[in-house]
Amino acid sequence: MSGSNPQPLLLRALLDPQSVAEFEPADWNRLLPTARAAGLLPRLANLLGEAPQGTPLPGKVRDHLRGATNMAAQHERIVRWEVDRVLHALAGLGIDVVLLKGAAYLMAGLPASRGRLVSDVDIMVPKARIEQVEQALLEEGWEATKLDPYDQRYYRQWMHELPPLQHGARQSSLDVHHTILPESGRLHPDPEKLFASARPLELPGLRVLCPEDMVLHSAAHLFQDGDLAGGLRDLCDLDALMRDFAAGDGEFWERLARRAVEMDLSRPAFYALRHTSRILATPVPGGLLEQSAAWGPPAPVRALMDRLVDRALLGDLDRASSRSQAARLALYVRSHYLRMPPGLLVQHLSRKAWQSFEKDDPERDAA
Repeated sequence: MSGSNPQPLLLRALLDPQSVAEFEPADWNRLLPTARAAGLLPRLANLLGEAPQGTPLPGKVRDHLRGATNMAAQHERIVRWEVDRVLHALAGLGIDVVLLKGAAYLMAGLPASRGRLVSDVDIMVPKARIEQVEQALLEEGWEATKLDPYDQRYYRQWMHELPPLQHGARQSSLDVHHTILPESGRLHPDPEKLFASARPLELPGLRVLCPEDMVLHSAAHLFQDGDLAGGLRDLCDLDALMRDFAAGDGEFWERLARRAVEMDLSRPAFYALRHTSRILATPVPGGLLEQSAAWGPPAPVRALMDRLVDRALLGDLDRASSRSQAARLALYVRSHYLRMPPGLLVQHLSRKAWQSFEKDDPERDAA
């Protein structure tokens, strides 16, 4: 197997953990850095830990996997503490906090959290209370990280969240949302419905999105609001969420389809169903794949997106590949096109390009 491309090695290990018994040292030398760069080494370690005990692993490989597992455990401890501190900071406001993404998977005890690294905590609160929430967090030591007046206006006027916050002492990151997609974008899921369907956790004042909304948010985050950088991990999230929610619940897929249409998220749902089933063999019912085809773009755009997604997700993870870089750039521009009307898009990208030029121009720095 030593001649294999590293990304298929990673996919093979994720889809069939027992297959690593056939891996040679050269395969491991490519697989481990690839999995680490994708943020999937702890997930792979978890999958291999669940494989039959007879699966042989070289001693040095076990050391790498043990280190990844320890890192994921440390992330879990940090996230649990940060969630506790957020609840403490907001205790006097009398509102429920909805956790999003990785922190939600962890605090809800979902299989998607096993071996998942969480870089920050994302919460959602009602827009009408967001200024009170921000003030309460600032009083407890969080600080704004985007101080440029334009960035402040960009987040507060057009986006779906406050400018990112960072705790002054712990350096932990916190994103405070009031909905799940930018308000200036083309899709507009109803935040009131998100809050109304959110489910309580054991900790008072803490909720997570309902299963259908959790999947749709993950799909929107991956296919509507980004360039798919690091997206293989997010695709694995979608796979884990859908497998878990569908297990023993014969009505999950039907509810997901209805909710996608109801929440104006049928297009990202189409991409999620298509690419998880195509790349990760997620057991999406054939009838739903046929139904969701009507939510997708015209055939030429669909074919182009297939190529871009493959190159962005399955290309060289060190981004050395020019084709992977080009695909991510195209998806980055697409995400901003979907996020903003044309006039605002031109203004925003022009400003960001000028800021990048000022930052990188050595003569300006010398002056």
